Amino acid sequence: MNFVGGVLTFVAIVVGLVVLVPVLGVALAIACTLGGVLLWLLPIVIIASSDIVGGAEKILWILAILFLSWFAWILYFFFAPVFDRPERRSYY
Repeated sequence: MNFVGGVLTFVAIVVGLVVLVPVLGVALAIACTLGGVLLWLLPIVIIASSDIVGGAEKILWILAILFLSWFAWILYFFFAPVFDRPERRSYY
C-alpha cells in the first residue's frame, strides 16, 4: 500500500508539473509584454512630467519619442537641458 501511495504521489507531481509549465509560460509572456510596454512608455512619462521643457517643445519631444523611440530620448537628455540653462549673472 505504501508503494502505491508513493507511485500515485509521483504521478500527481509529474501531471502537476506538466500542467504548470504552460501556465507559467503564459504568465511569463504576459509579464514580459507588460514590462516592455512600461519600458516603452517610460520616456514619454518622464518627458511629460519634466519641467526642463514646456508647451509646444514638450509635445514635439513626445512626438519624437513616438516616432524615433529611444534615439530621441537619448537626444532629449543631451540637448533639452542645454536650451533651458539659466543665465549666470556676473558679479564683477
